[in-house]
Amino acid sequence: MLGGMTDFLVALGLVFVIEGLMFAALPGAAKRAMASVMETPEATLRLVGIVSAVIGVVVIWLVRG
Repeated sequence: MLGGMTDFLVALGLVFVIEGLMFAALPGAAKRAMASVMETPEATLRLVGIVSAVIGVVVIWLVRG
């Protein structure tokens, strides 16, 4: 049980690192990306989110097998 929680916290930490690096290195591009998201229809965002989640699960499954 604790091992799974540790993996989750490491993954969460990596998300913060990647997002932080994007804002630190490319703040203009990050702002443009957020503006683009605001203009994108919700159905498209939902589809992209589902596809991304599925790809993430497949990658984890392949790596952790």
